[in-house]
Amino acid sequence: MESLHKGARWKFRIQLYFTLILLFLFISLPMGLSIPNGRLVLLISLIILLLFILLGELFIQLAYKNWKYEFTKDSLKIEKGVIIKKYKSIPYARIQNVDITRGIVARIIGFSTIDIQTAGYSMASAQSGGLSEGHIPAVSIKEAEKIRTFLIKKISGKKQGL
Repeated sequence: MESLHKGARWKFRIQLYFTLILLFLFISLPMGLSIPNGRLVLLISLIILLLFILLGELFIQLAYKNWKYEFTKDSLKIEKGVIIKKYKSIPYARIQNVDITRGIVARIIGFSTIDIQTAGYSMASAQSGGLSEGHIPAVSIKEAEKIRTFLIKKISGKKQGL
């Protein structure tokens, strides 16, 4: 099974820090400024924020280690999860489109995100704001191009309908 690009750790880290900082700004800061012992509340909130960051770092390392994918003879297999393990198998016959995305962080660090749309799932997922069924968050740019070429060849070989 293949692992993610090392840059995935930074992607996970930035997502975590952004969420934690937003929570701090919108929950703790207003409370700390509005009550009489606000400095104490802010200090406790900062300590809790630091604890969350430390636990988050541990979680990031575990998430990175537990994110695997493999291309078998007839499907893409994805395995991920720290607390709850998810195993997904996507038959090549259901794949309709393969997208490669490189956000600003990805371009700086040098990785790509691959989204694999399948029949039915992609539409339901798009309506609920979710990810595509085959989502690989960080692979090297070269590997992403190889994966796309491989999958396009697999889906081009499918028999077309009437």
